[in-house]
Amino acid sequence: MRARTNALRRLSCGALCAALVAGCSIIGKRAADTLSTIVLDQNDPELVASGLPAYLLFVDGLIAQHPDNVKLLSAGAQIFALYGSRFATSEHAVALTAKARRYGERAICLSYKPACNWSGIEYDRLVAELALVSDKHLDALYSYAVGWLSNLQATSEDWGAVAELPWLQAALERALALDETYQRGAIHGYLGILDSLRPAALGGKPDEARAHFERAIELSGGQDLSIKVEYARRYARLVFDQELHDRLLMEVLSSPTEAHQYTLFNALAKKEAEGLLATSKEYF
Repeated sequence: MRARTNALRRLSCGALCAALVAGCSIIGKRAADTLSTIVLDQNDPELVASGLPAYLLFVDGLIAQHPDNVKLLSAGAQIFALYGSRFATSEHAVALTAKARRYGERAICLSYKPACNWSGIEYDRLVAELALVSDKHLDALYSYAVGWLSNLQATSEDWGAVAELPWLQAALERALALDETYQRGAIHGYLGILDSLRPAALGGKPDEARAHFERAIELSGGQDLSIKVEYARRYARLVFDQELHDRLLMEVLSSPTEAHQYTLFNALAKKEAEGLLATSKEYF
């Protein structure tokens, strides 16, 4: 394990040197590419959990040197959201995802100046301002929403955090309107989760959630197995559809783990699918 962790750290250092030599204008792109190749294509979550902190320090250092680089801030928001939501302890997750949220806020502020005043904004005003956000700001808007969502997940016991969900959903819906295919359907996946947080009787939108999950699966070509796990966990359990629940999870377990940019999430999804299947009869 130590050898593999050291190898991951060496790759991070190599990417850092390449980025610095290439120059500031493409550092953000280099960081995002490194995130994709080093982290998302790993099939060993334990390796990622042990080696990713070195990458977090690497990204932090680059942001400190180039605090106005929107692409770098966007990459930072996503990497801290990933680690905070998937690998950190609950207490540590709050701090890590808070940083993800700050980086996302800075990214959208630098990309779209009116967003600098979005903190504490009234809902209707936010919706009106989001309508003016164009597709050239999509990367920053997406990172802003992902950082925010990860922080709300980490602080879900705080009712104040739960109350922010409509504002977050508005940001994701605007991103979806700009390009539903962005990140091969990831926005649909997030909206499917948000729409299935509550049953219809309590204001939830299970029918819309199902449509979002189905579209996310279609846009990812079925390669993102985490979507099927969330579909089963969030929607199928919400509406007590055991047949759909078990079918989705069996599809996850029978599908290949390796898929470019999805391998890490697929490895995690298979472990989660096993756990959900094991409790299926008890739940339903």
